[in-house]
Amino acid sequence: MLDPQENPIEYLRQRIADDPATFTRHFFARLFAIRPDLRELYPASMTHQRASFHKMINHILSVVPQPAGHEELIEVLGQLGRDHRKFDVLPEYYPLAGQVIVDEFAELLGDAWTPSTAATITEAFNLAAGVMRGAAEYVEGPAVWTARVEQKFRVSRGVAVIRLVANAPLPQKAGQYLEVQIPQWRRVWRNLSPSIPPNPQGELEFHVRSVEGGTFSKSVILETQVGDVWALAQAHGTMQVKYDGSEVLMIAGGTGLAPLRAILTDMSRRVDAPRTTLYYGTKYPGELYELGVLRRMVAQNPWLRVIVTSEEKEDPWWLNASALPQDSTIEHRYGKAIDAALDDGRWAMHQVLIAGSPEMVQNTRRQLLIAGVPSSSIQHDPV
Repeated sequence: MLDPQENPIEYLRQRIADDPATFTRHFFARLFAIRPDLRELYPASMTHQRASFHKMINHILSVVPQPAGHEELIEVLGQLGRDHRKFDVLPEYYPLAGQVIVDEFAELLGDAWTPSTAATITEAFNLAAGVMRGAAEYVEGPAVWTARVEQKFRVSRGVAVIRLVANAPLPQKAGQYLEVQIPQWRRVWRNLSPSIPPNPQGELEFHVRSVEGGTFSKSVILETQVGDVWALAQAHGTMQVKYDGSEVLMIAGGTGLAPLRAILTDMSRRVDAPRTTLYYGTKYPGELYELGVLRRMVAQNPWLRVIVTSEEKEDPWWLNASALPQDSTIEHRYGKAIDAALDDGRWAMHQVLIAGSPEMVQNTRRQLLIAGVPSSSIQHDPV
């Protein structure tokens, strides 16, 4: 057990980590008691906000005592400040939130809240509030764009493709994901990856799968209608192909194909696209609804090879497949995409991009590391 007098910051970090739900609940209760109007900026259920808040607090407390990592922390805080613009957070809210955090810390530490500890932590969180405020104030462009739903079609019971046109082109790169709000769920933001690269027309396409317990995804699939207006905020993500002469391995699971398809489309516009192998896997053969798109990509790009996989050999009765592997020239195997990739060879010298569910990404990454692929060569969105 850490002594709060000897190492108060680490003690504080561990105390919060032991029960993050209580700490975050107390913080927001104190904040909203001081400024009740702030509650209106957030959704009724703040599960995502509380998780993100604890992650930020843990990051700051782990970096403050260390000589390294401060530059990365400043970048993270700057991104958070830019992200908060979509909530209409005013500049004066940042120092208020910083003070409320410090007050919560003082209550947690009790007698261990010495003048020295108070000075260190107060300075750190004043700096954090200042970085977030400055980033929010000086970023160019609107906080939110709007996009109108132009087309929606269900490719299966649990997957829908939504096509929209934004009011202006968004500042994003192929492979990045966007924060999205739908009219059915005001103030609720979720991350979705466009399946096409950014373009001057502001056209967007999202592939959405219904997630267990996911009210947002189910609402998109069941309730979205042509004419709905979505709100779009910051682009995130760093997945990209490096044009350094190395070959590329892509592994996609389900609707995780979307960001990789956007990157492939962007690559097809270049004359120096590296040799690329894509493994695209689903549970059932009939869920491979992008076979037609992939077939055209392969036909037009000699540097691209595609292998699709399905874990099951037969579709369930409720799956009305729009395309089947046996009707395509794309190579199809049974099993998981990562198993097919590992059966085909060694990938240690490739740059690797993974996209799919958190479980799929973590499992694929783990197996690639075991197979000798360097961690520095593997890219994926946060899970």
